[in-house]
Amino acid sequence: MSPSGAGPRTLGRMRTQRQVVDFSLRRRALLREVHSGRVGTYEVCDASPYLKSAAKFHGEPTDELCPVCRRENLTHVHYIYGDELRQSSGQARRLTELPLLAMTLSEFHVYVVEVCRDCGWNHLVEQYLLGRDGLAAGSDDGAGGRSSTRVRGGAAE
Repeated sequence: MSPSGAGPRTLGRMRTQRQVVDFSLRRRALLREVHSGRVGTYEVCDASPYLKSAAKFHGEPTDELCPVCRRENLTHVHYIYGDELRQSSGQARRLTELPLLAMTLSEFHVYVVEVCRDCGWNHLVEQYLLGRDGLAAGSDDGAGGRSSTRVRGGAAE
């Protein structure tokens, strides 16, 4: 994201990340409920075997400990969806694969999920659009004339 917070994020050297929705407020509220005992860990530590496998083979390790079990660092998994992706839609991809896809496809959605491979905690971290449409000529902000408003937990900034 640009220093002002108004422009699209840069992924690698591209300026195509747009329409970012950040779910950190929702995450904090859910963790508050878990730590207070109003929500059980069995309700939030429910990662499917497919998600855990995607974290193992396609995930990006983070330096952040799991907020529930505090035994293992979280892993981010990037899922891609879009009409142009055809059979690849819904697949997990490494972060390093996204710039090439963004230069070859006009538009696709990316959903970033954090996963604890130990206890099964998982939560949607953010979602955004990528693709060539964000590089439209004549656009001052690199967002192809589209809104690059950042949304945090449902409230626009």
